Amino acid sequence: MKRELILLTGMSGSGKSVALHALEDNGFYCVDNLPPELLLPFMQLDQHHREQRVAIAMDVRSAATLPMVPDQLTHLRALNVDVRLLFLDATTDTLVHRYSETRRRHPLSTHEDETNDIHRDLISAIERERELLFTLRDQAHVIDTSLLRSGQLQAYVKSMIAAPAAQLTLMFESFAFKRGIPVHADFVFDVRMLPNPHYESDLRALSGRDAPVADWLNSHPEVLQMQQHIETFLDQWLPALVRDHRSYVTVAIGCTGGQHRSVFLVEQLAHRYSAAWVTLHRHRELDAKSFA
Repeated sequence: MKRELILLTGMSGSGKSVALHALEDNGFYCVDNLPPELLLPFMQLDQHHREQRVAIAMDVRSAATLPMVPDQLTHLRALNVDVRLLFLDATTDTLVHRYSETRRRHPLSTHEDETNDIHRDLISAIERERELLFTLRDQAHVIDTSLLRSGQLQAYVKSMIAAPAAQLTLMFESFAFKRGIPVHADFVFDVRMLPNPHYESDLRALSGRDAPVADWLNSHPEVLQMQQHIETFLDQWLPALVRDHRSYVTVAIGCTGGQHRSVFLVEQLAHRYSAAWVTLHRHRELDAKSFA
């Protein structure tokens, strides 16, 4: 059986402890805050313990040695370890709010004097953290936790680890523009100009996953044209992303409320590409209702 490593990293305050618990619940041997210089020795030691599924969390507290991680992951892949990198992110405003609620200190904070501007120091620390983690984020499957409940995050982590390993994993996500654009999206398509089922009284309470809404949207040529244009774009550029060694690509489809048009198109696109790529899909606003 091929050994599996999930390397979990991301912004401080983005929910790494929740994600690590989800991995532990799914049978992973979990280690929190392992220094990067110990990654290879730990994996070699762990091999003797025959742990086949390992999850390791790293964060910016190991900033000095984080640059060595990409080469270490390449080395592990050469040893036939199935390595996947999961990065949790959130908007700066969200992170500031979370720190304000918990009154915790950011690991990169330089605040020492009560006369200093604590708010400005926190924002500065968060932006420095983004810069330090950029290389790892660029190689990872990114989950924006800004608007996610704990249950949603756990479900998203479980869906990721359930997907088979692949050269490229394609994620389609629906969202509502009124609640903000997902910060992890590689491509964002705005479909608010399409006919809106919200204004049909018998369709308003349904979603884009329901047959009556799908039939209604399929009856409008501009909806099918939008889908075709998105597919043409992806068909053109996905192979180029594979050649660029991208492991994860997220395509976000947004409408006004994230319930009808974007959900319908995500379902259609996920089905269309599932034959060629490992494909996942999620609906940010609908999923939030499920975990309310």
